[in-house]
Amino acid sequence: MVPKYKYPFPIICKLIFCALLGRHWSFRDLASRLVSHQEPPFDIQGRENIPHQGPCVLTFNHYHRPGFQAWWLALTIASLVPVEMQWVVTGELTFPGSRVGFFGRPLSRWVLRRLAHTFGFILMPPMPPRPQDVQMRAAAVREVLTVVRRTPSMLLGLAPEGGDNVGGGLSHPAPGAGRFGALLASAGMQFVPIGAWEDNGVFHMRFGPKYQLNSPHGNLADEKDRSAAHEIMKHIAVLLPEGLRGDYAKSNGS
Repeated sequence: MVPKYKYPFPIICKLIFCALLGRHWSFRDLASRLVSHQEPPFDIQGRENIPHQGPCVLTFNHYHRPGFQAWWLALTIASLVPVEMQWVVTGELTFPGSRVGFFGRPLSRWVLRRLAHTFGFILMPPMPPRPQDVQMRAAAVREVLTVVRRTPSMLLGLAPEGGDNVGGGLSHPAPGAGRFGALLASAGMQFVPIGAWEDNGVFHMRFGPKYQLNSPHGNLADEKDRSAAHEIMKHIAVLLPEGLRGDYAKSNGS
């Protein structure tokens, strides 16, 4: 049994209206409205770890199953954090292995740009990285770091994996994710790990305690990237049921 997620018609109408006309809307307000309509209510654990101010990064697993829409991860977090957050989201849906991609990719770019304008999202090229996206990804990282430095109390939300894992469990982030995390840490941001999953018809979300991302180990850039990514993901892994820890099942938080 899996949860059913409700989309009240008046809320969706307002979302479409704002996106089409370029109106701004609080993502936290949208999230609070949608989450309040869900039955049964979502199970939230570790509420004492929900940050009220930054600077910190809220990192969560990109939970996936057929029929589950990943936006519920961000919506749930945004509804629980008591202040408006800054979100880093994909700028394109890639539809791997599907014929839908020919039309779906350009349509998704247009839709996501509209939503980014409405909610103030920062768009990042999709994962895994593509050669043609190198400059766009670098520009997006610079934009995030600029905003972070201008907003000392910022709360930033992102999913390090950057995409769906077919098995639903954790997967290794694409190259560069750890480096990005290290840059955020060097800008003074701490990290709050979050684990999300479904079980017995209920959507669960667990917040872990805040931590400081240590300087990555290794002498080479790739080693430092992998080290930082592992540090981030292992904090998420310990918040999930063992069957969803995926590539980090043997980490055991160490």
